[in-house]
Amino acid sequence: MALGYDDDAVPGFHVPVHRSLTDPILLGGAPRAVAIANGTLAAAIALGLRLWLIGVVFWIVGHGLAVWGAKRDPFFIEVGRRHLRYPAWLRA
Repeated sequence: MALGYDDDAVPGFHVPVHRSLTDPILLGGAPRAVAIANGTLAAAIALGLRLWLIGVVFWIVGHGLAVWGAKRDPFFIEVGRRHLRYPAWLRA
């Protein structure tokens, strides 16, 4: 084994890819965009409407659901968007 190549690999066609380039960006265990949107909505409820308890509960429940979804599938937002884009009469 020369230079860390496998026996079946063609020399020159092996490119190591760092894991950070393929993993999704999570913020507190939830997808980044969902965590930011959830936090912004919770802050608007808590600070703007002065409903502190409801805003905190909204943030905890929303973030908990986002973390649960990301544990099951880190790309669940992209999968959901793609699912909604296709018409219902296309059955797979």
